[in-house]
Amino acid sequence: MNRHHWTVLATAGVALLSAGAIAFVAWAPGDTPDSTPTTPPVRVVLPGRPGESAAVSDSDQVRAPDGSAYNSIDVAFAQMMIAHHAQAIEMAGLATGRAGAAEVRNLAGRISAAQQPEIDVLRSWLRDRGKPESDPGHDHAGMPGMQTASAIGELTAARGADFDRRFVTMMIAHHRGAQQMAGDLLRGGTDQRLSEIANEMAVEQGSEIRRLDDLSLNG
Repeated sequence: MNRHHWTVLATAGVALLSAGAIAFVAWAPGDTPDSTPTTPPVRVVLPGRPGESAAVSDSDQVRAPDGSAYNSIDVAFAQMMIAHHAQAIEMAGLATGRAGAAEVRNLAGRISAAQQPEIDVLRSWLRDRGKPESDPGHDHAGMPGMQTASAIGELTAARGADFDRRFVTMMIAHHRGAQQMAGDLLRGGTDQRLSEIANEMAVEQGSEIRRLDDLSLNG
């Protein structure tokens, strides 16, 4: 079966997946390919190499080239966390020349140092699976903890104690959002490495939230 024939199968009760696989969908009597199926995809056909037979797998257990299993929740987490971390790094970078307290500048530096390597790992994870770094269908602005453009603008314009106050408040909210996203991944993802990353991330950002809380209490 070659890729040019897959679209024909889609009209016979088969849905195409972005990974180049085919998920079989069950339509109830009276359903059509243009209607919403009554049951979700449950099996996936993964094309083999030329001359090899296709393999069938559970839709939430697609195999990566290294043999690890992953699903759409894993992919969405990696894509969205790249954008989420990027905003945290943007906010942390503003502390240089704006923060009034040395403690805020130091913590901002630690945040950047911790999150950039995580972005690199997530990019590599997506690249190894042939996935794009971002999905236009994802609403990055609506992710938990993401700060609005106007809030970032106000932070950029702030100086001294005003910057410190805004930075602490915004970064606590941002970190809590990342923890929520990590929890969603741990509940629904299947990739073991990503689960480890999400767990480490939640612990690390919890520690930073406590430091930020201490700064806000002392400010």
